[in-house]
Amino acid sequence: MSLEKVMAYLKEKGFAERVILFDVSSATVELAAAALGCEPKLIAKTLAFKKGDDGAIVIVTAGDTKINNGAFKRRFGFKPTMLSAEETERHTGHKVGGVCPFALNEDLEVYLDVSLKRFPVVYPAAGTSNSAIPLSPDELYFLANASDWVEVGKIIE
Repeated sequence: MSLEKVMAYLKEKGFAERVILFDVSSATVELAAAALGCEPKLIAKTLAFKKGDDGAIVIVTAGDTKINNGAFKRRFGFKPTMLSAEETERHTGHKVGGVCPFALNEDLEVYLDVSLKRFPVVYPAAGTSNSAIPLSPDELYFLANASDWVEVGKIIE
């Protein structure tokens, strides 16, 4: 269901022809990079965090980053706690490994980390654990209907 929903959304926006489907898993940054033949830092990983008692927000970062807990808390006012796999699917409509920042189940706030701006093209998933779509950071911002650019990612050395 997730792929169909994402494809319908991307078709409406004029981007569906860019979706890449793999014969192998792209469920992690490393697997996606291997499937694409690119560096892991170019993978746009979509992370879902708890917000309040039953809410969530989505943050997209470059593949070579991790969330800086202090920066996250300063920006959002709460501690970053990732959703469980079950909660992620319920809030986003996408299973872990294929979570993307568009065609979401709910009207979630989506934020893009500035770490993505380093690259002309990044690759978020397209709703499945064997898909990706090449997008510029600005295209990703548009398709995700992002709320803002944030600086909550820390590059992993």
